[in-house]
Amino acid sequence: MAITELFSAADVILDADPANKPALLDRLAAEAASRSGRPAPEILDALLAREKIGSTALGKGVALPHTELADLAEPVVLFARLQRAVDFDARDDEPVDLVFLALWPASNRKGLLTAMSEICRALRDPQSVRRLRGAATPDDAARIVLQAVARDPEDPDLVKDQDDPPPGL
Repeated sequence: MAITELFSAADVILDADPANKPALLDRLAAEAASRSGRPAPEILDALLAREKIGSTALGKGVALPHTELADLAEPVVLFARLQRAVDFDARDDEPVDLVFLALWPASNRKGLLTAMSEICRALRDPQSVRRLRGAATPDDAARIVLQAVARDPEDPDLVKDQDDPPPGL
């Protein structure tokens, strides 16, 4: 299942204000619980277990916490922009202010890898990251993400700061 089928403005949290990484993961687990019907502590435990393997910070102020859960009916993808960046144990030592959460059914591991690839592609473009940091509304943030996912990074005619949504949005 592609991000374009999963992600909308309803999945955007702007100006969250967690004090630290554990508080951020707790907030994301609570949001994911409300969408998935799974208990927030179960989601949080899975996220914390994944972080023990290694930080999911990608660098340059961005993180992609992700985990798989057995018996999860549908994937959950959330985006949070923080009021203040928090330490996320990033390799580049930069604190994180943009966070995507991917919570995935364990039975569809390939789907998680595809979703993470799409999110990473969207975040590869510095203009998209800059625009996400300045998005005024959840609708704006969702449009920026979906535009960036839909772009072909190999296209030489790519317009990086396009304000029009892609066809069909």
